[in-house]
Amino acid sequence: MMSWQLGPYQLPNKWVLAPMAGVSDSALRSICYKQGAGYAIGEMLSAQTHLWETKKSATRQVNMADPEPRAIQLLGIDPKALADAAQRQVAQGAQVIDLNLGCPAKKVCQQAAGSALLAYPEQVASIFNAVVAAVDVPVTVKIRTGINAEHKNGLEIAKIAEGCGLSAITVHGRTRADKFNGQAEYDTIALIKQTVSIPVIANGDICSAEDAQFVLNYTNADAIMLGRAVLGRPWLFNQIDAWVNNKTLLPDPSLMARQHIMRDHLDAIYRLYGETQGVRIARKHLGWYAQHLPAGDRLRQMFNRLDVSTKQQACIDKYFDALDTRLELESC
Repeated sequence: MMSWQLGPYQLPNKWVLAPMAGVSDSALRSICYKQGAGYAIGEMLSAQTHLWETKKSATRQVNMADPEPRAIQLLGIDPKALADAAQRQVAQGAQVIDLNLGCPAKKVCQQAAGSALLAYPEQVASIFNAVVAAVDVPVTVKIRTGINAEHKNGLEIAKIAEGCGLSAITVHGRTRADKFNGQAEYDTIALIKQTVSIPVIANGDICSAEDAQFVLNYTNADAIMLGRAVLGRPWLFNQIDAWVNNKTLLPDPSLMARQHIMRDHLDAIYRLYGETQGVRIARKHLGWYAQHLPAGDRLRQMFNRLDVSTKQQACIDKYFDALDTRLELESC
């Protein structure tokens, strides 16, 4: 059975898109849902509500076009501020509130937020209790395995989450000190899954269908979360689903299929951010797609020189036309 339960929501499969700040916006979420993701969490939003009107935060609000359940991730350290922010997001249409105790970014941890909160279990409990009491939707949390290799207190935090009434916990298989270095470890995730009764989502270094199967088997997690691995290849969700369910290794999509995926993705970016900002953000995502394409560096270089959305899309079409006809790609 590949579905799992998150509060009142029966999710169709175990494949979850991670909430990556500045990356997993509604445009990427839409593409990943089309490519087999069963659930996606919106990118990190500060609990400081006075910042929500900024251009950066405006696109991180609830998107009513997202499939249910619509999930928003909040970052903060003050229980009351997080509770108030959660209430406001639920009023706007959020159906799950996810709390960020996993971000290792220096500017976040300097404020004792994100993964820095792992060092303060009592504060964590206060946050959990305040947010759960403030909203009538599932509250979840994303954590790391601990503060550092000598202080892996992920299990302690997971028990607090369960005791405070959270509906699920995601565990990234690195400590705060690890940032994104080294290899993720799954022993802590497996231990947490064995100990708590709420759903556990495993995260970290899941880059292929075989990785997904291994992590599911090793941790017995209820779901797995994919982050950086799907950038430029959102079809990884479909490949994982085919392998885990049917032991079928799906090839990457055809060049024509990838062309359509990229165009759809960029169109969604332009709609979300507008022409000027959309063109800049499109360059970032095109760069990830280009890593998995022949002559991708050449495509990226030409694409990045363009400052009009229609010209960017025409550049993609010209690139794929050149591949189809084996012509030399000269310029966009």
